[in-house]
Amino acid sequence: THLTVDAATDAAEAALKAARKEGQRVTVAVVDRNGNTIVTLRGDGAGPQSYESAIKKAYTAVSWNAPTSQLVQRLASAPTLKDIPGTLFLAGGAPVAHGGAPIAGIGVAGAPSGDLDEKFARAGVAALGDGR
Repeated sequence: THLTVDAATDAAEAALKAARKEGQRVTVAVVDRNGNTIVTLRGDGAGPQSYESAIKKAYTAVSWNAPTSQLVQRLASAPTLKDIPGTLFLAGGAPVAHGGAPIAGIGVAGAPSGDLDEKFARAGVAALGDGR
């Protein structure tokens, strides 16, 4: 099972819409199970750092099949996790799973807090429903 480009675009647009609704300027990235970028949407006014950060958060979420906010907590016991190339251990990434297995990751960056970024990423996941 994989996430189609149409589904990835729908998820990214839902996350971007959730951010806009709260007046936040963010970038949203969706990656496949292998961490390859399917779609990236840079919202109007999103900061330059947000593009790469969103991709890395999505990659991190799908790699561990966990929200990046949870993974940040793991750094206390395994600080070298942050040294893995392509990862970013900041809140804002959410995995997309099917049957318990990760099939994609959604990363959001640019809001003033990772908690907000992750809220918007979860909106992208929710938009997928069961029709992945």
